[in-house]
Amino acid sequence: MDNKIFLLDGLDCANCAQKIESKVNEMKEVEKASLNFVSKKLHVEFKNHSTDELINRIIAIVKSIEPDVNVIEYNEEREEEKIDLGSKHNNTILKRISISLLLVICAFIFPVNEYIKTILFISSYLIAGIKVLKNSLYNITKGEIFDENFLMSVATLGAIAINQFEEAIAVMIFYEIGEYFQSKAVYRSRKSIADLMNIRPDYANVINGENIVTKNPRNVNVGDVIMIKPGEKVPLDSLVLEGLSSVDTKALTGESMPKDIKPGDKILAGFVNIHGLIKAKVEKEYKESSVSKILKLVEEASEKKAPTENFITRFAKIYTPVVVFLAIGLAVFPPLLINGATFSDWIYRALVFLVVSCPCALVISIPLGFFAGIGSASRNGILVKGGNYLEALNFVNTFIFDKTGTLTEGIFKVKDVVSTEEFDDEELIYYAAHAEYNSNHPIAKSIVDFYNGDINSSSITFFREYAGNGIMAIVDGKNIILGKIDFLRSNGIDIAEKYEKSDSIYVSIDGSFAGYISISDTVKKDAKSTIKELKRNGITNIIMLTGDNDKAAKDIALNLGIDSYYADLLPEDKVRIVEDLMMKNLNSKSKIAFIGDGINDAPVLSRSDIGIAMGGLGSDAAIEASDIVIMTDELHKLVDLLKISDKTRKVVYQNIYLALTIKFTVLILGALGVATMWQAVFADVGVTILAVINSIRILKNK
Repeated sequence: MDNKIFLLDGLDCANCAQKIESKVNEMKEVEKASLNFVSKKLHVEFKNHSTDELINRIIAIVKSIEPDVNVIEYNEEREEEKIDLGSKHNNTILKRISISLLLVICAFIFPVNEYIKTILFISSYLIAGIKVLKNSLYNITKGEIFDENFLMSVATLGAIAINQFEEAIAVMIFYEIGEYFQSKAVYRSRKSIADLMNIRPDYANVINGENIVTKNPRNVNVGDVIMIKPGEKVPLDSLVLEGLSSVDTKALTGESMPKDIKPGDKILAGFVNIHGLIKAKVEKEYKESSVSKILKLVEEASEKKAPTENFITRFAKIYTPVVVFLAIGLAVFPPLLINGATFSDWIYRALVFLVVSCPCALVISIPLGFFAGIGSASRNGILVKGGNYLEALNFVNTFIFDKTGTLTEGIFKVKDVVSTEEFDDEELIYYAAHAEYNSNHPIAKSIVDFYNGDINSSSITFFREYAGNGIMAIVDGKNIILGKIDFLRSNGIDIAEKYEKSDSIYVSIDGSFAGYISISDTVKKDAKSTIKELKRNGITNIIMLTGDNDKAAKDIALNLGIDSYYADLLPEDKVRIVEDLMMKNLNSKSKIAFIGDGINDAPVLSRSDIGIAMGGLGSDAAIEASDIVIMTDELHKLVDLLKISDKTRKVVYQNIYLALTIKFTVLILGALGVATMWQAVFADVGVTILAVINSIRILKNK
C-alpha cells in the first residue's frame, strides 16, 4: 500500500473540493482519498503502488473540476514552504470587480447611445463573469453540470435573454463581491488555523567541537548536542545536559505557566526557552518528535469525518439536482397551465431558484467548523484525532476512569514497612527491592528508591512479573514472592487476617510470610472538582477501574463522588468490563469514554468508543492507542474538552439551520415572485460568508 499527498494550490471552492474527493475515491486503484479544504491537501491511499499514470489521472480529475488549480506532489520537505492561502485569488477577484463596476458606471453617467451602452454592459458582464462562464463551459464538456458556475451562468444569461441586462450584470458583480468576501473569510480561517499550528521549529544550533552549526531540524541526528538560546524554540525532543531555565509549553500543552527545567529533565520540540542558555542531547529524530506527530495528527484529523459532515455531503448531492429540475418545472409548467402567466415572469422566478440552489454554505462551513474545533482543542493542550470523535463526545454519558496515574498522581511512596517476628525490616526491604529491581512498575520503583542502597544485580538469578498481580524472583538463592495478598495466598503463602491492609505489597521469603510494605498514592488536586463539573456537563455515569483491593477503591470512590467502581482488576479485566458496558449501550446513541494514562491502558483506550489518554505528551503509546490525548495531567481539561465539543456542535448546527432556513425561504419567495436575484445571491454567497465567520468563532473559544 502506498500513500501520496498532493497540494492543490489555488483551491477556493468547497463544493469543487468535495467533487474532487468523490471522483478520486471512485478510482478502482484508490483505497481511500480525503481532501482537506482548509490545508488544500489531498491525501490518497493506493491499494497497491502509485504510478506516474495514476498520478496523472488524479491531476486530470482535479483539472477537470478546477482547471486553474496547480497540483503539486507534496512531501515532508515542503512543510516549511509558505503556500498561498488564498490572497492571490482574492486580489484577482478584486481587480475584476473594480473594472466591471467602472464600465457600468460609465454606461450610466456618460450620455451614450443604446449601442455603446449595450457594449459597455456586455463588457462589464464578461469581465465580472468570465471565470464563471469559462468554468461552466469547461465543466459541461466534462459532464459536470450541477455546480455553482453552471447555475450562475444560466441564471444571468437567462436574465439577459429576458432583457434584464442591468440585473444580470449586477447579480454577476454582486456574486463576485460575495465570492471575494467568502474567499477572504476562508483565507482568514486558514491563516488562523495555520498560525495556530505554527509551532514547528525552524532550525537547530548543533554544537560541533568549538563551532555551532545551524541546521534544519530534519538533518540533526539522535545523540547530537544542541544549544537553545533564550527566546528560541526547542527544535527536537532532547535531554538537558547543562543550564537552568524555564520553558513556555503553551503551544503543546495549552498551559500559560512556564515549566522550570534543569540538567536531567526532558524537553520537547515546540517548547520555547524563556531565559538561560541550555545544552541538550537530542533523543528523537525530527519525524519521531512530539511536535511532528502532533502536527501530523491534527492535520490528518479532517480525514475522520463526523456523521454530520457525511450527511451534508450526501444531502448536497441530492439537493442541487432536485432544485435545478424544480426550476425547469417552474419555468415551463405555470405559463402553460395558468391563464395570464408569462414565460418571462416564470423564467425569472426559475432563475432565482437556480441562484439559490448552490450548497456552498453547507459544504464549506461544516468541515471548517469541525476543523476549527480540533484547532481550538489543540490550542488548549488537547489533541483530537478526528471530527467524528469531537462530535461523538456530545453523546457520551459514561466516563470510565483508570485510577492510578489518572485520578491519582501515580507517584508512589513507601509509607511503612512492617515485618513479622521471623524477619526484620531491613531484611524485608532488601529482598523486596532486589526482587522489584527489574520491574518498570511505579510501585516497584518506589520500593527500590526507598531501599536507597546499592542493588547487586548479579544476586538476582531469576525474575518473572505477573501483570496486575506480583513478582517471583530468586535473590541470593532465596525464593521471593511479592505482590497482592491473593497472589501470595494462591502460591501457598499463609497470611493471617490481622496483616490485611488495603494499600500494601506483601512479601514472602522462601515460602514464609515476611511482612508487608505500605504504599501511598495521592489523589490529584483537581480530581474531585472535575468529577463534579463533568456531572454538571451531562455525564450521568462515572466509573472507576483499579487493580487495588476493594477497600482502597471504595475510599477513593466515596471521596471523589464516583458512581461505581471495579476493584482487584487485571489488565484484561478492564477490557472485558468496558466491552460489557458497550454491549449494554449497543442499541443506544449514548457513548462510553475511557480515560487512562496511555501507557498501560492501551488495550482499553483502543477498544472503547472514545479513548482519552491523560498526560500523553511525549508518550508514543498514548498518541497511538487513543482517540484524544490530553497533553498534560490536568483532569479539568476533560471539562474543557466537553465544552469545546458542545460549542463546535452548536456552531455547526447553527450553520445548517441558517443556510437551510434562508435558502428555503428565498426558494419559496422566488417561486411566489417576491424574491429578486439580489436576494438569491445573498441566500447563496452571503449565507456562506456568515457561516464561515460563525465557524471561525470556535477558534476564539477560551
